Amino acid sequence: MSRKLIISALLAVFSLSVSAQTNQKQEEQQMKEVCEFLKQCGEYYIATVEGNQPRVRPFGTAAIFENKLYIQTGKRKNVAKQMMANPKIEICAFNKAKGETLRIEATVVPDERVEVKQFMLDEYPSLKSMYSATDDNTLVLYLTNVTARFHSFSGEARVVKF
Repeated sequence: MSRKLIISALLAVFSLSVSAQTNQKQEEQQMKEVCEFLKQCGEYYIATVEGNQPRVRPFGTAAIFENKLYIQTGKRKNVAKQMMANPKIEICAFNKAKGETLRIEATVVPDERVEVKQFMLDEYPSLKSMYSATDDNTLVLYLTNVTARFHSFSGEARVVKF
């Protein structure tokens, strides 16, 4: 292999590595933006499916742990059972002060690790009266395959994915 070909190959690999790092940082920033929007709203709504009937209910937890966006609920709730049967969800949030909505399509993945459960409970201490990191009811889930759409009454919609 010629020296010129080796140098070209190394430059190509370096370029791909830099591009991947840039994409990862962009995705992390977009995830933080989505999480902050949900936190600022305080309350948002998750839609699930039960059979052929849509179900919607309020949620209020959102936190990033190990570069994943998490939510929390109880395993005994119908919403948890619905998400386990069909992990595709939609979230809708409205920030009245900003005049913006956020719609999210995602797939939820349960995470049974005690450390992430404890992290979520530390982020939302009011839940500690109902849940424990070591009980058999606390359910934390992270979002994957996320498509988030920010809408404003005065501008174009913006889409982020992570």
